[in-house]
Amino acid sequence: PVLILLVGLRGYCSTERPHGPVKMETKIQNAITAIKNSLGASGWLEDEADTLKYRTDWRAGTVGEALGVARPESTDQVAEVVQLTREAGIAIVPQGGNTGLVLGSIPTEQRPTVVVTLERMNRVRSIDADNYAMVVEAGCVVQNLQEAAADEGRLFPLSLASEGSCTIGGALSTNAGGNQTIRFGNTREQVLWLEVVLSDGTVFDGLNTLRKNNTGYDLKHLFVGAEGTLGIITAAAIRLMPLPRVRETAFLAVPSAHAALKLLNLARELSGDNVLAFELLPRYAMDLAFTYIEGTNDPLSD
Repeated sequence: PVLILLVGLRGYCSTERPHGPVKMETKIQNAITAIKNSLGASGWLEDEADTLKYRTDWRAGTVGEALGVARPESTDQVAEVVQLTREAGIAIVPQGGNTGLVLGSIPTEQRPTVVVTLERMNRVRSIDADNYAMVVEAGCVVQNLQEAAADEGRLFPLSLASEGSCTIGGALSTNAGGNQTIRFGNTREQVLWLEVVLSDGTVFDGLNTLRKNNTGYDLKHLFVGAEGTLGIITAAAIRLMPLPRVRETAFLAVPSAHAALKLLNLARELSGDNVLAFELLPRYAMDLAFTYIEGTNDPLSD
């Protein structure tokens, strides 16, 4: 037993260990070459200047390192990238609009990493106005989906400050809230079904716009809010609402937060629960704006 153990250790120290990093580097290079061939010239970026925006967080305070940026344009290409990176031991960071503020969409770990952006997967696959549903790809910008729904006389109710640049895939992966959460809920409430590439490269095809479906597990909720840790969302079937014909906006003053809550409840009751958004602005925040932002004025000086 002692001789066998010594031979084993000697083999590990003299043969496997020195060649380990070389073999790993070769596997990584082979994987990158295969990804390039799969995605084509426009589907892979590796020059530092070209990848900078994908490696930089929204606040521009942190810049990560990556082997490159994969830009697939189909679910099959996403699956192939995931398979190739997995086999080579390369980490991947899925990225939507890169509008997050917590460094979740840029590479921050000290390990070989590829950023996978869904920006080229930005097609609206279908809109069914009668069924109040649309099927969209993960790279669609939220504002574009709002406009596409409005063209059909429907409302896509997700609305948030970054809607002009954030994507539906990122919104689903972070379960974004937004301005109209009080009426329609978080993004989780807007999704009917999902298409997801799992960590081994297989595709969970759960796209369906059928509302009255009570069969089996509701697997979509595993991926909503999971921030890409269980799979990469590539497409979603999302619900639409009737497009409001009349909108009224009011700016009111209340003496306390308790009074604001009473006002909200009253507004919900009198409108048939049609309050889309309700935001409380503390007086000190308004005073800061009046003091430091030129051109602002107090609409309710009393």
